Amino acid sequence: MRTSLHFLDPHPVGSPVVLLLHGLGANGSMWTLQFEDLMAAGFRPIAPDVPGFGNSPYDGRGWSIRRVAADFVALLRELQTGPVHVVGLSMGGVIAQQLVLDFPEMVRKLVLVSTFSVLRPANFSQWLYFLQRLLVVHWVGLEGQSKLVAQRVFPAPEQESLRAMAAEQIARADPRAYRAAMRQLALFDSRKRLREIRVPTLVVSGGRDTTVSPERQRYLAQGIPGARQVLIPDGGHALAIDQAQTFNQVLLEFLQ
Repeated sequence: MRTSLHFLDPHPVGSPVVLLLHGLGANGSMWTLQFEDLMAAGFRPIAPDVPGFGNSPYDGRGWSIRRVAADFVALLRELQTGPVHVVGLSMGGVIAQQLVLDFPEMVRKLVLVSTFSVLRPANFSQWLYFLQRLLVVHWVGLEGQSKLVAQRVFPAPEQESLRAMAAEQIARADPRAYRAAMRQLALFDSRKRLREIRVPTLVVSGGRDTTVSPERQRYLAQGIPGARQVLIPDGGHALAIDQAQTFNQVLLEFLQ
């Protein structure tokens, strides 16, 4: 194995592959709640860690969404998977868009979860949140960032264990990769290229997402030919975790 990417591959005999791309600060283990249902349906879930996150090292030579997408395609080709289903949440959804635009022959179906074509806060609260994140990551560091993000994504009192898990994952990230990823996400804009995406596409949104509003996510469904949006009313930004059962049903109905 030549790749330096760390990835989870719990069902190597399954087919086709479902490539699961995690959000900013997380790692491939965030998809654990999807593994069992995907494997039961015969799929092969593969969940890599983005360079600089989890156990995938960052070489310090320039972190970009385009480069990460190419790294994942190199992994798929090394594993000889052929075309795969691609599922991306938040940052993972941005990488997924770049992957299908640059390597359309590698994608069967596309699932974009809690993500965007261009990052534009919908209200003052979101503007303040993103400004806080920018200041904290540069002046306080990842420990402060981890607490800020974890509280925003998992705000309910009963989600304390999820907050702790998210904070621990974010704090482990390579600070260089994290800061570069934030800059890349702020600059990303796929609006003029969405019509180039010609694979079946599903946009999945959480009704309680306070990071990327469902209305902002609707632009993806409107811009990609034939795409549709599904709203999970009680889902937050990390709806694959906080609404895993419902999300898995929606995901499998689309992939099958």
